[in-house]
Amino acid sequence: MDFNMKKLASDAGIFFTRAVQFTEEKFGQAEKTELDAQFENLLARADSTKNWTEKILRQTEVLLQPNPSARVEEFLYEKLDRKVPSRVTNGELLAQYMAEAASELGPTTPYGKTLIKVAEAEKRLGAAERDFIHTASINFLTPLRTFLEGDWKTISKERRLLHNRRLDLDACKARLKKAKAAEAKATLWTDEVDKAEQELRVAQTEFDRQAEVTRLLLEGISSTHVNHLRCLHEFVESQTTYYAQCYRHMLDLQKQLGSSQGAIFPGTFVGTTEPASPPLSSTSPTTAAATMPGGPSVASLAPPGEAALCLEEVAPPASGTRKARVLYDYEAADSSELALLADELITVYSLPGMDPDWLIGERGNKKGKVPVTYLELLS
Repeated sequence: MDFNMKKLASDAGIFFTRAVQFTEEKFGQAEKTELDAQFENLLARADSTKNWTEKILRQTEVLLQPNPSARVEEFLYEKLDRKVPSRVTNGELLAQYMAEAASELGPTTPYGKTLIKVAEAEKRLGAAERDFIHTASINFLTPLRTFLEGDWKTISKERRLLHNRRLDLDACKARLKKAKAAEAKATLWTDEVDKAEQELRVAQTEFDRQAEVTRLLLEGISSTHVNHLRCLHEFVESQTTYYAQCYRHMLDLQKQLGSSQGAIFPGTFVGTTEPASPPLSSTSPTTAAATMPGGPSVASLAPPGEAALCLEEVAPPASGTRKARVLYDYEAADSSELALLADELITVYSLPGMDPDWLIGERGNKKGKVPVTYLELLS
C-alpha cells in the first residue's frame, strides 16, 4: 500500500513539473530544447502521410459504399470482430425489380423481353461490382487501415514519450540553472547543484535514447510509402478489371437489344454523333438515331428468313454513302466483318435488311460489316 501511494505521489509530481515547464514555455518564461531540422522534417512528413492516408481511406470507402448507414454498420461489425453480412448491390437490386416487372407485365411482350435482358446484364454488373469492392477492400483499404491503427499509433505513442522526455530535460536544465545561481550567493547550495547535475545527465540520456527510437520509426515512413504505392497499383488494376467487365457486359447487352430495336423501330440505325470515350472509360459512346441520306427506304427491309448477305455481290448504293471516322480499334470476329483502326476514315452505307447496329464499311478494296457504335458519322 505504501509503495503504491509513493508511486502515485511521484507520478503526480512528475506530471506537475511537466505542466509547469510546458506552461512557462508557452509564455516565454522558460527555455525549450529544439529538435534538429532533419528531425522536424521527419515529423512533418509523418504527419502529412497520416493526414492524407486518412482522407484517401475515407473517400475510397465512400466510393465503394456510398450509403453512410451501410458504412457505419460495416464499421461496427469490424470493431466487434464479426463478419460483415453480405449486402445486395444496387445493380443486383435493380435486376431483381426488372425481372419481377417483366414477370408481371408479360415476359413475352417486347417490353418484358427487354426487361429480362437488361435485368440479366444488371445482375452481371452487380456481381462485378461486388468482386471489385471485395478486392479493393483487401488490397487497398486494409493496408491503409493497418498503418493508421498499427504503425501510426506506435509512432504517436513514442512521440508523446519524446515530448515528455524533452519536458523533463528542460525542467532539469531550469533546476540546475537556479541551483547554480543560488550557489553563487551561498556555499550551502553545493549539494543541490550536484543533485541537479546528476538529474540532468539522466534526463539527457533518456531524451537521447527516446529521440533515437522515435527517429527510427519516423524514417520507416519511407517503407510505408513503398507499401502504399504497391497497394495503389493493385487498386488501379482491380478498378480497370471492373470497368472492363462493365463495358463488355453493356456491349453484349447493346448487341442483344440491337435486333429487337430494329424490329420495333424499323428504318433507323444507331450512329454516334460525336466522338466517344475509349471503350474502357467510365462513359459509353453517345448514340443517336440518324437516317442515312438517300439510303434504302423502310419498305425495303428484307423479310425474315432471307438468305444471308453476300459481301462479294454487294455494291454501294448510288447515293447514301457517308464518311465515318473510327473512334477506336475493332477486331473483326469473322470474314464478314471489317477490322478497324482508331482515327482512320472509311466509307459506310446501309443495305436493306441489315441489323441497325451495323453498316457496310469500305476501305480501299476491302469491305465488311462494321459496328456503328465504333464510328463517328461525318456530314
